[in-house]
Amino acid sequence: MVNTDVELTLNWLPPLLNRFDSNSETVVVQPHILNYNRRTHFDYAGAAGGYIDSLGIPFCRGRILNQCEEDNNQYNETVPIFWASGACFLIRSNTFWEFGGFDTNFFAHQEEIDLCWRIFNAGYTIEALGQSKVYHIGGATLPSSPRKIYLNHRNSLIMCTKNLPDNKLYSTLLKKLLLDGIIGIIYFMKFNFKATFSIIKAHFSFYKMFKANYLLRNNQKKSDKYFLRKNVIIDYFLFRRLNFKELDKNYK
Repeated sequence: MVNTDVELTLNWLPPLLNRFDSNSETVVVQPHILNYNRRTHFDYAGAAGGYIDSLGIPFCRGRILNQCEEDNNQYNETVPIFWASGACFLIRSNTFWEFGGFDTNFFAHQEEIDLCWRIFNAGYTIEALGQSKVYHIGGATLPSSPRKIYLNHRNSLIMCTKNLPDNKLYSTLLKKLLLDGIIGIIYFMKFNFKATFSIIKAHFSFYKMFKANYLLRNNQKKSDKYFLRKNVIIDYFLFRRLNFKELDKNYK
């Protein structure tokens, strides 16, 4: 999978294919994704491999919230990750079709995390490889807009509804809805009324789609070990952990 806004580099593909050949348990691999306009730094969309916190908020090796690190080869080792960026990744064809591919209800944003979460719940391995690097033009597919805010908030709720373990489903969704409310208030206080309305619209769309998405949970076991951090927002704003290596395990 390669987006049209990605610049490929010489020999970016062989390390990914070689990983498939050498490790049969690996079903998804992602190159490191750097920023096209700031080529020494990781890109927001995937960086050196993605994870989520307990509320389903994504972050990456090399990118915490909007803070993107310089690539000094600090993450070049091959490691398991939770999600691979839809900007550029390889997936075994039998795995893609086994899990039904991308959920078309998402349209855009977080559909790759949803797919990877389903794959993770089934016990397969997803990895990021530092030997392969590409460049991504951030926001080229869908620039920042009320539409993008709507999709991000709605799709995050849909994704969690489908994939959270039973014992965390409703409590986590409630926390997410409350957090969205706080974010909406912050937008409102900054006079960004369109953004606030986008979040409200996302919630009503989520309520309308809840039953259909709940039925997609099926009987697949949902792992309760899906998150790397409890709350990446607290990590970032309270403890000021601005890069991935500062995310120690004292607060988890």
